[in-house]
Amino acid sequence: MWDGAEEARRWFAQAENDLEFARLALRERFFHQACFIAQQSAEKSVKAIGYGLGDRTIIGHSVVALAERYAERVDGLGRLMEDAGVLDQFYIPTRYPNGLPGGVPFAAFHEPQARAAIEAAERFLALAGTHVDED
Repeated sequence: MWDGAEEARRWFAQAENDLEFARLALRERFFHQACFIAQQSAEKSVKAIGYGLGDRTIIGHSVVALAERYAERVDGLGRLMEDAGVLDQFYIPTRYPNGLPGGVPFAAFHEPQARAAIEAAERFLALAGTHVDED
């Protein structure tokens, strides 16, 4: 039998782990990877919220689109839309050379971007933590 609360906990746990890996990437100066993994953490945080609300299938990778989907039902999510927009910018260009107008991802992203991405992801994770029952 499907358990939305358990599914929310699984997605939240992965979001936490992704954020830890983003911090490791930052410390080791893999800034492009820190940006992408921070986006992944935020995406999974919002999906955890959605599963906790009872959704059975959540498709998509845009943090903006996901946040918009739940903003009316989740207090505080609407205030994270700017963060969502910043994080969505890291979904493709941090991974693929053809996602940039020239150069390669590992040379195009730097520490300030990685720090900002991680801080934004932390805000999504903190909000998800208030909506996911951690029995």
